[in-house]
Amino acid sequence: MIKTTRLTRHCCTWLMALGLSTPLLASAENLRFGGNFPSDHSSSQAMEIFKKELASRTDGDVTAQLFPNMQLGGASENIDQVSSGAVMGTWVGIAYLSRIVPEFEALSLPFAFDNREDAFRVIDGEVGNMLDKKLAEKGFTALGYMELGFRNITNNVRPIASKADFEGLKIRLQPNQTHLDTFRALGANPVSMGIKEVYGALQQGVIDGQENPYSVIATRRLDEVQKYLSDSRHFYDYIVIIANLKKFKSLSEDQQQAVKQAMDVAVEWQRSRAAEEADTARQQLIDRGMEFTSLSLKAREELRKATQGVVDELKEKIDAEIVESVQAALNK
Repeated sequence: MIKTTRLTRHCCTWLMALGLSTPLLASAENLRFGGNFPSDHSSSQAMEIFKKELASRTDGDVTAQLFPNMQLGGASENIDQVSSGAVMGTWVGIAYLSRIVPEFEALSLPFAFDNREDAFRVIDGEVGNMLDKKLAEKGFTALGYMELGFRNITNNVRPIASKADFEGLKIRLQPNQTHLDTFRALGANPVSMGIKEVYGALQQGVIDGQENPYSVIATRRLDEVQKYLSDSRHFYDYIVIIANLKKFKSLSEDQQQAVKQAMDVAVEWQRSRAAEEADTARQQLIDRGMEFTSLSLKAREELRKATQGVVDELKEKIDAEIVESVQAALNK
């Protein structure tokens, strides 16, 4: 016991002589991030890249601890945890933020995006800056936007090839009013439901179908309880990485810069990976037995016209300037 005490005293004296006293050692930052995406989803894999990049750029002075796959709860719980400061951040589909920042619904214009390049041009420009300001007003900061991708519909009733095929289908959607209004305009019966409940609801026949990017449909094995798959591409969806603004600003300027740079690397990797992931996942779903239907250009135009009223109503509900900025970016 005496030897241990002496050893400890000698070590402390040595550390102080080197300027490595305990208070300095305790200054290391551990940033906790919770997420609802499975560990094998590209967004969760990208967060692992962020974790490694951050540790490397700060020599281990700032580290990240990740909790994917709903370890800390679902998307809504994760956002609340970030808001309260219980965790530093989360990576989440933008629809779950619309209850806090309604302007995010401007990114959910139905049948508006033709390709992923258009989507990146929108979020990386003026629209992204406008949304960042709205987030800051609510105590958040955006660290980056990954790709969740085009959302496509599945169901157990019939193939979807036209507007008429949506009629009467009970479809699970995210908690986003524009999403819900869009499916009502198409004649469906939308139901807002958390993702963790979807598999069971489909299995039990509580709902007829759901909509998600191919990668989510595949990683959550929804093909096991769904028969028909269509490339409806009704919305393009983003994953936003948000952090608690106060906690983020408590980091030194160098640490904040390291976080941003590490996240930039992760986002760039995920965006390049997501396109390949979508193609692979779609083929996996077909190989597993889903019946795939591709919508014609004529059908997509019919669907776009049928949901134009949703866009007009959205301009009345939120800042019309953001909606118009999205449309302007898409028309460039």
